Amino acid sequence: MSGLEAIASLLIVINVVLVARRSIWNYAFAIMGVLLFAWIFFHAKLYSDALLQGFFLVINLYGWRHWSHSVAREGEIRVERMKPADRWLWLGGIAAATAGWGWLMHRFTDAALPWLDAGVAMASIAAQILLSRQKIENWLLWIAVDLIAIGMYALKDLWVTCALYVVLLAVSIWGLRDWRRAERSGPDKAGI
Repeated sequence: MSGLEAIASLLIVINVVLVARRSIWNYAFAIMGVLLFAWIFFHAKLYSDALLQGFFLVINLYGWRHWSHSVAREGEIRVERMKPADRWLWLGGIAAATAGWGWLMHRFTDAALPWLDAGVAMASIAAQILLSRQKIENWLLWIAVDLIAIGMYALKDLWVTCALYVVLLAVSIWGLRDWRRAERSGPDKAGI
């Protein structure tokens, strides 16, 4: 499986680098990567992560459409911030979804790490939605997801995927800095 892991990992790294650069072409690489990771995670019995890839497929199609409209309407991918109250609502939603999904995975499956896997999955869902909506806070969630996922995948001996998340952590930190810089500098033509 490590060859397939390596290909999927490379696709996701390219995807995230393109996201950090606010390039709409990130979505083509994301779609190919999530399809491969769905297969990998299913066979590793990380069912939340396997199902998450199906969600990522749908949300990447949505994001591609949303970003396309943004470029057509404004000529760029604009970076926006959430309202403080919205941040708390999203964090509460992540916690509630993690508790519910973790319980379901624990109770009804042979999931290896049901609670940890659920937390990574639910925070990833929130981060991906926020990314699709061009909210800068997506990077903070991705940084948290990457840190937790590194340990989880190491526990499951998915070393290529673990290494991927180390790289994704670095790219997420870079993405946060780049999006903050774009927010401060105002309109440009990145992402076209």
